[in-house]
Amino acid sequence: MIKPFISIVSPIYRAENTIEELVGQIHKEVSLLTTNYEIILVEDCGPDNSWEKITQFCEKDNKIIGLKLSRNFGQHYAITAGLDQSQGEWIVVLDCDLQDRPDQISKMYNKALEGYDVVQGRRENRKDSFFKKTFSLLFYKVLAYLSGYAQDSTIANFGIYHKKVISSITSMRESIRFFPTMVAWVGFRKTSIEIEHSERYEGKSSYTISKLFNLALDIILAYSDKPLRLIIKLGLVTSMGSFIFLMYNTYKYLSGEILVLGYMSLIISIWFLSGLIMLMLGVVGLYIGKTFESTKNRPIYIIDEKING
Repeated sequence: MIKPFISIVSPIYRAENTIEELVGQIHKEVSLLTTNYEIILVEDCGPDNSWEKITQFCEKDNKIIGLKLSRNFGQHYAITAGLDQSQGEWIVVLDCDLQDRPDQISKMYNKALEGYDVVQGRRENRKDSFFKKTFSLLFYKVLAYLSGYAQDSTIANFGIYHKKVISSITSMRESIRFFPTMVAWVGFRKTSIEIEHSERYEGKSSYTISKLFNLALDIILAYSDKPLRLIIKLGLVTSMGSFIFLMYNTYKYLSGEILVLGYMSLIISIWFLSGLIMLMLGVVGLYIGKTFESTKNRPIYIIDEKING
């Protein structure tokens, strides 16, 4: 078999009524570039009938490859499953909600032909809620500070990537996955271009505040040891502050300004230092927990069913 020239990978979750439009738009736009392509739809074990819809399309069209995960692993794990199956020289990653517009693929591909291995879509005019845009901006600023890698809140998963970039990413088998940070880490020649961003085709995002917070925490712990370094600095600053406070109170005591040692200052010190110690132990414990998870060497995802490919 001739390997496909372009692979399109899309994680699918609660997209039963979107899949037909998604596949139709991908066919329409990618067929203008080449007839040699594949569409990989990875169903992340959602609560609707998305897999049944994917099965119907796979039976009619051998260009579509359907993967069904054994349970809900998460968006970035579903992306990894699709990337592992991709055979194209160029791989496009886009979400299933059609906010990532397939008609922007040719624009990114033409930019890649200028000599880039990675071309990502920059959503200058995002069609998201104020809360989501604000949280995204804060999250990427904190992540950039803690990870040491430049992060752009206008860039997500949507982009076109050369096979050598994807091969490097799929060789990273750590248990915590976040596609944009992995792309940033592997390097290569990359750029971004402004693309058009659309409203969701249907429904609303499945990311809740708690899911976003847990995702952010996992990513920070997986890609940065800066929280540990900050704890060391905090401990040093606290020790220096305590020493200065001790010298100050000793001076006041020797000069006769303090006749009875204060009960309040003692209680405040105990509570402050106890809280600081628990904070430090908690952060160290999170790192140990993530290390323990990685030592289990479990598979990143499990494929339940596969059609075509």
